[in-house]
Amino acid sequence: MQTDIIRHAPKKTTLMQTLPSNRPAAGSGRAFSLVEVLAAITIIGIITFLAVPNIVQVKHDSEDNLARARAEALNMAIAAYVQSLGTNAAQSNWAAAGNDSAKYLLVRSYIAFSETNLTLYTPSGYTNALPSAISPLTTKVTITDPSGNNVPY
Repeated sequence: MQTDIIRHAPKKTTLMQTLPSNRPAAGSGRAFSLVEVLAAITIIGIITFLAVPNIVQVKHDSEDNLARARAEALNMAIAAYVQSLGTNAAQSNWAAAGNDSAKYLLVRSYIAFSETNLTLYTPSGYTNALPSAISPLTTKVTITDPSGNNVPY
């Protein structure tokens, strides 16, 4: 008895037959269309257009607040300077100092974390004008913003 052994070659499968049925083949329309991409870019542009002016205003407001805080610190330093030296000695030193930079050097040690000069201490674009006389202590430091306007505080 002779038995014929028939060997079957493995069945060849194509790529489409190996993909799961719930996953479409590449190029079957599942990508974003040009209209959808343009709509997304437009929405991002509108959000940016609305947000940028607010960010600029917040930056301006923070610089104003920093200038006000620094001017108040200068006022407190002047008061501490007068209190520690006495009115007469402080007034004569103040008058002898002449310009604002020299006057700043007189009170710099009374300011925590002070810069080495008045220009570095003042926020960029702003100017501080120290009072010409410190007796009596009724005149405050004057702040001018980058536009040349006085900043009230």
